[in-house]
Amino acid sequence: MHQLLPRLALTDNDTFEVASEPIVLDRARLHEALHQLAALSTMVALRQAIDGLYTQIADIHSPLHAPDGIRFAPDYLRAELAQIRAAYTIERAHYYVARLIKGMTEVRTGAVNDINLNRWKEYEDIYTDSLWRLSRRDGSGAHTAGYWGNFIPQIPHQMMRRYTRAGDWVLDPFAGSGTTLIEARRLGRNCLGIELQADIAAQARTLIASEPDRHGVASSIVTGDCLSVDYPALLAAHGCQSVQLAILHPPYYDIIKFSDDPRDLSNASSLDAFLSMIGTLAQRVSDVLDSGRYMALVIGDKYAKCEWIPLGFYAMNAVLEQDFTLKSIVVKNFEQTAGKRSQEELWRYRALVGGFYVFKHEYIFIFRKR
Repeated sequence: MHQLLPRLALTDNDTFEVASEPIVLDRARLHEALHQLAALSTMVALRQAIDGLYTQIADIHSPLHAPDGIRFAPDYLRAELAQIRAAYTIERAHYYVARLIKGMTEVRTGAVNDINLNRWKEYEDIYTDSLWRLSRRDGSGAHTAGYWGNFIPQIPHQMMRRYTRAGDWVLDPFAGSGTTLIEARRLGRNCLGIELQADIAAQARTLIASEPDRHGVASSIVTGDCLSVDYPALLAAHGCQSVQLAILHPPYYDIIKFSDDPRDLSNASSLDAFLSMIGTLAQRVSDVLDSGRYMALVIGDKYAKCEWIPLGFYAMNAVLEQDFTLKSIVVKNFEQTAGKRSQEELWRYRALVGGFYVFKHEYIFIFRKR
């Protein structure tokens, strides 16, 4: 049984309590009710009819409810009916009714995702702004913050919602603890991850396996060097020739040393060498990324010898030298890192003495393959 809105009567003050579960209604009955709204000739009659409709929605025993019917986010349905009721003219109200009917009868998606643009207001959880202020990481399910340097699950979640469809393939050349693969498993996306360190890859496989596979997708982590593995062969092993999204979260050069392996980007001999490796990887990813699809690079800046090094933008330029165009730059906040935890006062003092500002952000560069 679905939780419904405790107070559903539409008023001019438009005050409601929001339900967390979707509302599931009989498609044919709702369609008929909306067509009856479209036939009304006065706003008074239309508002009365909407109030009656919402009374039916509030009554879980009403014939309007059907467990296998059409699903609505409670806020979406409430807002659409409220907008119809608040219209100043019957013509405008009829326009809103027609739009609601279209939203429940037609699906219009973009080229790279499952977002139904006829019901775009339902996707309030998908970010469209370039500044992300997130107070905490998602720690639900198999996700863990135990691996030093892993990124928050919200990043791959948002990237996959915006730039993939169910069943698409995602590539993560820096799999780490498996954050991208866990999120892909949750969203019904196949995912191939590459991890240089065998022990970290083994731990990630255990974490990923603990996440229920409700969609029957492939979740594979290969131990190897992301700059030299045979991506086409690895994909072919799964009956796949290409990927539809790549998510890269490399080391931020030498800020954190992840291993002693000279192939590790955190052990690059110089900044130029690091950027060359980023460029090489971008080209190798491009070779298996479908044309017109997207790659996200998550990276931050660094300090060296009292100088701000714009590592993010250097890496961005290294990618742009390959077969990519820049689609967007997202700035994501972070309030605390392992290196600064419990040392806020010390870092503030250092900033005042040294004339710099303490890092509180990183970048998500979103590229589109030509």
